[in-house]
Amino acid sequence: MPTIADVAKRANVAVSTVSYAINGTRPISEETRQRIFAAMDELGYRPNALARGLASKRSRIIALLFAAPERGLGITELEFVTSAADAAKENGYHLVLWSSEMNDPEELRRFTQQGLVDGVVVMEVHLDDNHVNMLREISFPFTMIGRCADTDDISYVDIHFEQTIKEAVQYLAELGHTNIAFLNHSQAEFDAGYGPAVRAHTRFAQVVETMGLTGITRFCRATPLAGWEAFNDLLNAHPDLTALVAMNDRTIPGIMQAIAERGWRIPDDFSLMSVVSSARAAEMMVPPLTTMDPPTAELGRLGVELLIQQLEGQAQNASQMLLPCRLVVRDSSGPCRRIQSSKQVENQ
Repeated sequence: MPTIADVAKRANVAVSTVSYAINGTRPISEETRQRIFAAMDELGYRPNALARGLASKRSRIIALLFAAPERGLGITELEFVTSAADAAKENGYHLVLWSSEMNDPEELRRFTQQGLVDGVVVMEVHLDDNHVNMLREISFPFTMIGRCADTDDISYVDIHFEQTIKEAVQYLAELGHTNIAFLNHSQAEFDAGYGPAVRAHTRFAQVVETMGLTGITRFCRATPLAGWEAFNDLLNAHPDLTALVAMNDRTIPGIMQAIAERGWRIPDDFSLMSVVSSARAAEMMVPPLTTMDPPTAELGRLGVELLIQQLEGQAQNASQMLLPCRLVVRDSSGPCRRIQSSKQVENQ
């Protein structure tokens, strides 16, 4: 089994120089670095991660922390994770996915004090977030994909929910929809202060009022059955609804089933769209779903890169970014012929 001494001999450098190249503890020329890594590849040498951490006092491991939401991680969230892992690897770090209960911040304290990770990227952020509060208290390096209410001196990247909701409602209004439902995350998540649920709820109410539209909000768990129940409850109480904006794509199959059971067609009789749903999830639906596509790859990458900049001493100040979603019109939205037909009958 090759050793670090074998690598040094093959690359014609000192053992200490090989160590510097592996750990990044001292600058060496790019030519020397490339020669060392070529020797490592030729010999099949793989440095021990724990030994590297002990030598450099850094593990080069970062944790992606999410607060175990009741809905779990879906396709869209997993795209965040994949891009975050890729960004970590490209920068010479490993990424571990760590689920932690929101109400047990002491678990986070124990985890960070073990020295197994250099920093944390926090996902699923709440307005008053116990994980963020704990990391601040112990001055442990972290960034957020999402944002809490108090973001002073914290680097984060988040979706611009205020702009996203506004563009979704404006799009439906331009199609002639004046009675629009908004299916948010669950009541429990809203009550807990889950950032996207609170921001989207507030913005939807503002936009429909400003535009003179009728807007109905309903909270919903992220399951097809919950989507089916919510849609039927909404339409039974508000039969003039012609369009629905869903905050979670896992409710969509149930909503589509409920629409079909009424003998309606999408989008002729009812329009449906989702916000913050990945293209892959949207295109799996029949018909393909109109969405506000989130920049998932960019969010995951930036969350990790902002943290690495901290760890490498490259960040002078906190970086805070809001990224827009992109309207992608597919086959689930259009003018509502059901209402148009009813009005034509009334006028005859």
